[in-house]
Amino acid sequence: MALRKIILGISAFYHDSAAALIIDGQIVAAAQEERFTRIKQDPSFPAQAIKYVLSEAGISFNELTAVAFYDKPLLKFERLLETYHAFVPRGWRSFLEAMPVWMKEKVFMKKLLRKEFRVLGASSNIPLYFPEHHLSHVASAFYPSPCEEAAILTVDGVGEWATTTISYGKGKDITVLRELRFPHSPGLLYAAFTYFLGFKVNSGEYKLMGLSPYGQRGSLQTAAFREKILTTLVDIRKDGSLLLNMDYFEFATGMKMTATAKWEALFGMSRREPESDITQEHMNLAMAIQQVTEEIVVALARTAKEITGSHHLVMAGGVALNGVANSRIRDAGIFTDIWIQPAAGDAGGAIGAAYAAYHIGMEQERIFVPGEDSMQGAFLGPAYGDRDIKNMISRYDAKGVYWSDFNALTDFISAQLSEGKVVGWYQDRMEFGPRALGNRSILADPRRADMQRLINLKIKFREGFRPFAPAVLAEDAADYFEMNTASPYMLFVTPVKKSLRLAVNDDASTLYERLYEVRSTVPAITHVDYSARVQTVHRTLHPKFWGLINSFKKRTGCAMLINTSFNVRGEPVVNTPSDAWLAFMRTEMDYLVTGNYVFERSQQRALPANMFTAFDKD
Repeated sequence: MALRKIILGISAFYHDSAAALIIDGQIVAAAQEERFTRIKQDPSFPAQAIKYVLSEAGISFNELTAVAFYDKPLLKFERLLETYHAFVPRGWRSFLEAMPVWMKEKVFMKKLLRKEFRVLGASSNIPLYFPEHHLSHVASAFYPSPCEEAAILTVDGVGEWATTTISYGKGKDITVLRELRFPHSPGLLYAAFTYFLGFKVNSGEYKLMGLSPYGQRGSLQTAAFREKILTTLVDIRKDGSLLLNMDYFEFATGMKMTATAKWEALFGMSRREPESDITQEHMNLAMAIQQVTEEIVVALARTAKEITGSHHLVMAGGVALNGVANSRIRDAGIFTDIWIQPAAGDAGGAIGAAYAAYHIGMEQERIFVPGEDSMQGAFLGPAYGDRDIKNMISRYDAKGVYWSDFNALTDFISAQLSEGKVVGWYQDRMEFGPRALGNRSILADPRRADMQRLINLKIKFREGFRPFAPAVLAEDAADYFEMNTASPYMLFVTPVKKSLRLAVNDDASTLYERLYEVRSTVPAITHVDYSARVQTVHRTLHPKFWGLINSFKKRTGCAMLINTSFNVRGEPVVNTPSDAWLAFMRTEMDYLVTGNYVFERSQQRALPANMFTAFDKD
């Protein structure tokens, strides 16, 4: 019998570290380090995530065939040196801060990794692979996809040199066809606007996307902003490639994204301070850069189609999490099928690195099942059973009820949801990637007009303008949304059906006046442009969550629920039952369901003051 090939993939030391394990080409487990350390987007070596994926497979570190790290540190170091040299004397301060870290640790990445491996029990030098950053993204997009062959588009900030790639995959083989290089980057362009509009780079881009529909599409100011972006900041070519005007950007050598004084002069507005009020000009600027980004991504997709001839597109990289841009590609009809890696950001690079080592480095054939991806619904993280829940109950003196009949439990919870209660829903294996897909979720009734405001301000402690996603039974999705394809990973934005829309006051002026207009019969998930970021829930993939929504449908006639991630502002999504309990008790959720246990808020004792944390401003 041939020995199994067991590959550990790692992404680390930038942001959102993660580990993934592949055995004979099949994903066994994957998790982000932040879920264990409780440090949001933890960039450190993912020791706890590695321990988890090994334990999930029941193996020790020494049983690994190889380890794959998600980029090439020496090539990245070369890019840093050449960039500082090209921009000298700009960037001196940044150079002095960056070089000691690189010279002490990152240049000697192999040595650093082997040191960490020994702590984890390694007794010998297991082979190490270092695929390039964008190759890791490319591999994460293609190998687990449901496509036998496909065009592959990756777009993010930057890896070593590449910021965007177009590739072609068939079988086990991948060919990189086009590459856009640093500093010219669609991802860094979007990140610069994230910074200028007062959000945190590398985590606030989705806030910018959520703000953009509040812009005034036909206004002179929005058009002027768009024109200034296209004539002064970026030159976009027909094929989607671009050149940034680096006189206006400081990310290449500085400590911030933009030459802020020049941006303020260009747009006639000050950079928004974090947490300050959001004005109409902020919304219009958000709309303008979102429109430009969509144009770039659609042009890149057309180029990918032209040079590959494929009818299928797969995507990864941070920009692939922009559901509005993804939907523009879908609606343009360029490809027959589009599949996006649910962990499209750097965490997903751990999966891609492992796949690249297996299929490219070791030349192993690909296992392919037509029409099925191999991400297992993204439920690749740890599960915790009754023993863990009982330990949580004992630790916090929690008062809960065990339901032996799970169908009866779902009927009870669906009744509470129909009465306006908010429920923390915690089941089985944790999701991998940024989206909660029904195992670490906060759920509520989408028909209630006040629900978006209630969850944002009393439970998530975040900006009120942020929209919520609907989780809808796959077989009923077309009754609510203008869609005819599945969306299990919440990566596309789709219009609410016109028959469900309601007339609104178009004279409403402020952000919150528009936000609280009732726009459809499911107002809590309907954005200001009548769109929604849809998750289709499939019975075969997610039976418990499907059963709950189906019970809610039988009770109310509505085949969907609000689904938002089970966390509070500034914290990662919950991992353990204790994480879930603390998040439940620190907010105004009404019920917590963990496995077959139900906890009602009114039955619990208040947490001691030292168990409350100050939620940060991320």
